[in-house]
Amino acid sequence: MSAKRAPEELSAGELERLLVARRAAEREQRRRRAQAEGRVVVPDGYPTPDANDGHAPDEARIAAALAAAPRRPLWRRLADRALLLVEVAAVVALLAIVLSLWATNRQLNSELAAAQAAQSQALALPTATATPAIGVVLLPGGHRPPVDGRPPEPGEAGGIPAHLLPVVNAYVPPPIPTPGPEQARRLEIPALSGDYPIVQGDDWEQLKKGIGQYVNSGQPGRTGNVVLSGHNDIYGEPFRYLDRLQVGDEIIVSSERQSHTYVVSEVRVVEPTDVWVMAPTDDARVTLISCYPYRVNTRRIVVFAQLAADEG
Repeated sequence: MSAKRAPEELSAGELERLLVARRAAEREQRRRRAQAEGRVVVPDGYPTPDANDGHAPDEARIAAALAAAPRRPLWRRLADRALLLVEVAAVVALLAIVLSLWATNRQLNSELAAAQAAQSQALALPTATATPAIGVVLLPGGHRPPVDGRPPEPGEAGGIPAHLLPVVNAYVPPPIPTPGPEQARRLEIPALSGDYPIVQGDDWEQLKKGIGQYVNSGQPGRTGNVVLSGHNDIYGEPFRYLDRLQVGDEIIVSSERQSHTYVVSEVRVVEPTDVWVMAPTDDARVTLISCYPYRVNTRRIVVFAQLAADEG
């Protein structure tokens, strides 16, 4: 009799026959136990496996039938194992690529966060550029860069809707104001352990450097709306956890001369076209804006904060 064969060497038909034979043998064993205990009476002349009539083969006949069955070719077994190794290698390679991309993104964010923190401590005001057309019809904070050599298309440059593109292309941004000691230069959010530099302008290039202030929005500590924007998932992720702020948390905006404390009054998620949140106000407030939700960025999260009562 041939040596015992491994399960992977059997064909589907052989495995099925083995299963049927096993079940038949188990049923026969149960019948014998029941007969020995007197719970089953077998009439004289009733066929049993001992008669070897083929209805319920015993273990010896099962083993003999399987040993006589043809074995799968060696080349087929080797091919199956080779395919398994290829599949495992492909999965490992995919995981390695994903981990590499994640590590690269994390490293870039860490380096930029460190650079922004150093700049904030020095209170250095970078050279500002003009606010792009996107600011007049769409909230800032989108992280798709403009493509050189052609106008933006729907879904680019932060997701400008198609019906707003003519307005964007016709808009002329206001000039950057002359730098002065009263301009906002530093943003601190104690609840998030955040400390960032503020630059004038909220276009793609400015938001690489830190938190961008919407051109001609309010000045810290004065009546008006200080509108500040930042990225949530690139360039240091300064506003990644903006949704964790709660009513009553403090926001500190500093100029070259003085620091001013604001208290959060509301956190709201709006559409990118809800530019009313940047409108001038009759009270002293600061408005923080970023994309939302994280890495989806189809909407905007807005935090409203009022000047603290002891400064009003």
